[in-house]
Amino acid sequence: MSPGFRGAIITIVLALLAGFGGVWLGKRVYDEPRQPTLHQVIHKELRLNADQEKQIAALEDTYAVQRRALEAEMRAANAELAAAIREEHGYGPRVTAAVERFHGAMGRLQTIMIQHVFAMREVLTPAQREIFDNTVVSALTAESK
Repeated sequence: MSPGFRGAIITIVLALLAGFGGVWLGKRVYDEPRQPTLHQVIHKELRLNADQEKQIAALEDTYAVQRRALEAEMRAANAELAAAIREEHGYGPRVTAAVERFHGAMGRLQTIMIQHVFAMREVLTPAQREIFDNTVVSALTAESK
């Protein structure tokens, strides 16, 4: 291997290491700690007993099926919207219908999510509910960046 080629390889490797090191240091210094997700709080901080774990798992399974169905409906509404935009070139009746379909699915998704949160809350002890409630309120009132 020629000295020039070896020098270029060393330079590239050092540049990559410096880049990764800079990203790592920047994340450690400048990233604000993120609040835990509701899922993390439930499964790591609330110390659920075996019966609670079983009940929560069943609720999560049901919610996942409902969520996937509504997300599929939103994707279908977006495809419908794309086709309507391509054909109408304006805010016509097909565009309006696709937007309304999407908003309907999104609203139903929000409703089942809120129902899911309350169903999980019912499984918890009063002390666990306090932590749970604080987490939900904090998540809903956190300022976005």
